Amino acid sequence: MKTMVYERIRNLREDKDWTQKHVSDLLFINRRTYGAYENGVNAMSPEILIRLSQIYHTSVDYILGQTDNPNPYERARKK
Repeated sequence: MKTMVYERIRNLREDKDWTQKHVSDLLFINRRTYGAYENGVNAMSPEILIRLSQIYHTSVDYILGQTDNPNPYERARKK
């Protein structure tokens, strides 16, 4: 499963024709740090996973390989 996570974030980025630098800027992190996520060197924090799911309009479950459906879940409404 670990490999799938890194493939998914790379594929999502490449599908948009974005560079690692562009995504790292959106995440407010260093490009080398983001590159280490894509290469499986560094583990992503829950905050980074959530932000990536928001950037790519998908779910954390999709990024983690728990589903093959890239569509995001409906967000819970605040009461």
